[in-house]
This record gives sequence, C-alpha cells and structure tokens, in this order.
Amino acid sequence: MKLGSFHIAGRDTFGVVTEGGIVDLGERLGGRCRSLRELLALDDGLELARRTAAQARQPDAALEVVQYLPVVPDARKVFCIGVNYADHLEETRIRKSPYPTVFMRYAESQVAHGQPLLHPRESAQFDFEGEVALVIGRGGRRIRSEDAWSHVAGYACYNDGSVRDWQFHTTQWGPGKNFAATGGFGPWMVTADELDVQSKPLQLTTRLNGAVVQQSDTNLMIFPIPELIAYCSTLLPLAPGDVIVTGTPGGVGMARNPPLFLQVGDRVEVEVSGIGVLCNEVRMD
Repeated sequence: MKLGSFHIAGRDTFGVVTEGGIVDLGERLGGRCRSLRELLALDDGLELARRTAAQARQPDAALEVVQYLPVVPDARKVFCIGVNYADHLEETRIRKSPYPTVFMRYAESQVAHGQPLLHPRESAQFDFEGEVALVIGRGGRRIRSEDAWSHVAGYACYNDGSVRDWQFHTTQWGPGKNFAATGGFGPWMVTADELDVQSKPLQLTTRLNGAVVQQSDTNLMIFPIPELIAYCSTLLPLAPGDVIVTGTPGGVGMARNPPLFLQVGDRVEVEVSGIGVLCNEVRMD
C-alpha cells in the first residue's frame, strides 16, 4: 500500500495512492486522525487505511491535480545517518566509526516530490545524496535489533541535499543539512508488508539530468536497518511517523574530480525499487 500526504482543494490531507488516484483518508476518516503521522499512531491505522481504500468506489482526486507534500510533513524526529556505505566512506576519506554517524534534520527543511530544491545563495556547493528513508510505525525505547523490523511502517525515497561548505564549517554537520527546502522526501511511502527488505534489498539509483550518478542497494550498508533503529531508539523513544534516513552511497558531487555540484535548472531523481521516483528541480533561493 502506498501512503502519502497531499494538498487537495485548498487543504492539507493524506491518503492511499491507487492506480486511479488518491483515496483521501483525511476526508473519509472524519476527525479520527488529521495526518499520516496520526494514522500511524493508531493501533489499527494501516488496516483502517486498507479497509477505507478497499471500500472506496473511486479515488477522490487524480494524482495530476494534487500537490505532493513531504511523506510525513510533521515528523517530530528525522534522524539522518552519515557515511553508511563503504564506497561513500572511502570517497569522503572520513575515518570509519564503530558507531553510526547520526545528525538531525528539521522537518521544515524538507520539500515534496515535484517541488523545487532551493539552492542557497550563500553557497556554491549544493550537493545531492540519494537515500532510502524508513518511517516508524510502532514506537519504542531501546528497541532490540532483532525486534526492529516490526517497528517499520514503510519506506520512501529521500534526497539529503547537502550544502557542503556550511556542512564542514565545523565538525557539526547540522547547518549544511538544514537549509530551507534542501531535502526531498517522497513521493509516498510503501508499507513494509509489500517490501521484504530482509531478503530482497532495495535498489537505490540517483540520476542527475538523466545520467546515473549513484547506484547501490541496502545490503551494502555498513550499519543495517535493525542496528540503526536500535541505536536511534536508545537516544530518544521512537514514535510513529518518525523518520530514519539511512545514508547515501558513493558518487556524491563533492567527491568527484572536478566536483559536480547542483546548478539552477538541474533535475535530480532518486529511485528506489518497489517504491517509485522522487523528482525535484533546483531553483535559486
């Protein structure tokens, strides 16, 4: 099942994506939940979404007429994982750590599929980072890695757009990862029951103006998904709708010779097998 957040007819809502369009759960579920995050917090939220979509005689809106929103626009926590693929670790010459590299993004720094990524005027080093994001469905604190898969609601495409000079002003990466409208999140999430990530890794491909610049799969992560969930949930309790962005593989623009930074008018696509394609064009902020 594909779930996403959208702007339809002057209001923000969320729904199930079908072949014919959007089944508007925000409208159909009345006041029971107002967002995808609130749906995920219900014990029967995913089943309620499936049942509502199955009962709908037709979609409420065509995909062509809605405006996408970030998959979880109001995520309370967005954990991002740095240098989590060996080829990216090598190209950046960052020393391998025995623990995951974790930094935080603010939800306000994200844009949706089809919305522009904004190139900060303060920098000439705006970079792409295609990644797989996971959305938490069942919360918890100090989740054991062997129990972690049951806490995943679904997966989505992510572009952790990075302003490199600001990222490395100091050893703290936060500034370069939180400029307004630099992270892409979408177009929707696919529920975990439809993606057997444990036995069939997700294939990740990033394209810049149609040319492949990154390609890998989730089996090549240094710290696999269960370890990331266990580690992040040790810091703070994970809650439904929280997001963990699992890291980018090699091929980023910063590490190329010469560097390949994003320019105004560029088109960046992040594709994840079984999920879809996140597409954003670059505009100047």
